[in-house]
Amino acid sequence: MRGTTWTRLALAGCGTAACLLVAAPLASAQTTAPVAPITLSPEESQQVCADWVPKLQKRAANLEKRINGGPQVKGSVANLKARAADQRAAGHTARADQLDQRATKRQGRAGELTTAKQKLDAFASAHCKPAK
Repeated sequence: MRGTTWTRLALAGCGTAACLLVAAPLASAQTTAPVAPITLSPEESQQVCADWVPKLQKRAANLEKRINGGPQVKGSVANLKARAADQRAAGHTARADQLDQRATKRQGRAGELTTAKQKLDAFASAHCKPAK
């Protein structure tokens, strides 16, 4: 249960940060009231590119590795399915169904994570210039 909470928090944090960084101009364009775009000074922009983007990219890579891990990787889809099979074999069908649902939901999160990584990479390539 503890690993699930951290996984959910990490996914939510990564997705939220990526969406905020990438979709802020899109969100302001869709509203009817004029909203000022978020502007960053060059120093703030460099801080985002130097500090936040690499951290978010690393977090996303770690989450993807965990979700797609094998049965021995705690929290992976394969691990949840193996645990569900064990519970079903022991006659605990309700718990097995819960684990199957978690595995299905986690597999869906992999697609969301891929989308978030693509947005983060697009932001980095558009706004983060390599150091000279």
